[in-house]
Amino acid sequence: MSQNDHTPSNLSGTIRGAALSRRSLLRGAGVVMGLPSLEAMSPFARSAFAAPTPADKRPVRMACLFFPNGVIQPKWECKGEGDEWELSETLSPLASMKAKINVIDGLTHDNGRAHKDGAGDHARAGASFLTSARPLKTSSRVHLGVSVDQICAQQLSGQTRLPSIELGLVGSRNAGSCDSGYSCAYSSNISWRNETTPMAKETIPRLAFERLFGSGDTHERRERNEVRRSILDVVSQDAKKLIKQVGDTDRRKLDEYFSGVRELEIRIEQAERADREALPDLEVPYGRVEAFREHARLMFDLMVVAFQTDATRVATFMLDNAGGNRSYTEVGVKESHHGISHHRNDPELVGKLEKIDHYLVEQYAYFLEKLDAVADGDGTLLDNSMILYGSGLGDGNRHTHHDLPIVLAGGAGGQIRTGRRLKYETDTPMGNLFLSMLEMMGTPAERVGDSSGRLTGLS
Repeated sequence: MSQNDHTPSNLSGTIRGAALSRRSLLRGAGVVMGLPSLEAMSPFARSAFAAPTPADKRPVRMACLFFPNGVIQPKWECKGEGDEWELSETLSPLASMKAKINVIDGLTHDNGRAHKDGAGDHARAGASFLTSARPLKTSSRVHLGVSVDQICAQQLSGQTRLPSIELGLVGSRNAGSCDSGYSCAYSSNISWRNETTPMAKETIPRLAFERLFGSGDTHERRERNEVRRSILDVVSQDAKKLIKQVGDTDRRKLDEYFSGVRELEIRIEQAERADREALPDLEVPYGRVEAFREHARLMFDLMVVAFQTDATRVATFMLDNAGGNRSYTEVGVKESHHGISHHRNDPELVGKLEKIDHYLVEQYAYFLEKLDAVADGDGTLLDNSMILYGSGLGDGNRHTHHDLPIVLAGGAGGQIRTGRRLKYETDTPMGNLFLSMLEMMGTPAERVGDSSGRLTGLS
């Protein structure tokens, strides 16, 4: 990178022991690269004997993960309660994370139920998942409610580069009917800015990566191939200057972080190359990543980087759209997920759904393990986060909206006592959990959808 390509850095205040700002960035042409938590960012970095202050408390992050079509509940349900419990067969991939999760039973989305609106449970399951609100049954004039992630993001606006990031593996359709007269917008989105506007989710890893590291100034952008140079090459001058000015511990952290970012770039490039080779006659400019597992894990890794660098503290991720028809051939299931969710107690179909449920939990476990491997203050990113995993349907065969399959991982910076199975009374509004999560994020709300009060027993 030439000197002319280099924009002024934000590394002031690092000379001769001065504390490095937590909002310090590495900059290059069209690129802004956030930094992980470093010792030099401590407000008392000047003195090894200074006492910790409240300002040194790490921020809490929140991610909400959605999967469609419910679960086979007997295989999901754990044994025991409170501190004395055992992971179920479906949740067994979380064994290494058991001490850092809470399995929550008894939560309900009453606004997902039919009442007088008839069919359309999948659309209502997606729509109500993070809003706890009832979607207007229409294929054109949508009306729902603000989702918990956006209530949080709107209050945190300005504290991070991105208020929130919305990710998915399948594109959105916001026009037309996708489920018994309900707009496709309800099935395609779980994040809603307001009652009529869903937040568009990014499904292409390259574009999600560039959103995290792009400056947003299109006038500085080069041709797409030029932008595709390694982020680390573009910010190399700032990176070299920073490494010279921090201590050994911070150098190790930066080395791990830079290595992780470069590995992520390489995996995205490999996925794009595989797509181009598979479809040589088609231009695939951004890499669609057909393989579910790799696609999901790229998105998980992007969220880890986003939280690690405080680019955002709020994320949503749809593993599939509501009523999703993906086939999971990698675990021997050729039929569509939605199709076999109507299993009518056929043992063969039930067995295939159990494989899918288990496989999806494996991907969730991957994300948690990655978060838990990143140091953050006195704990890990997972310790300082809340990672919600669940579906808007309980039993997919019967289209139930009670006893939803919900796992909440992470300690929210010490605010949640983990390692438990929490059982609540049937029909406890899931919106109550959202109120508690918002409180722990420092972005309280009086109501989310049909909530009736904060969920007790988390702390």
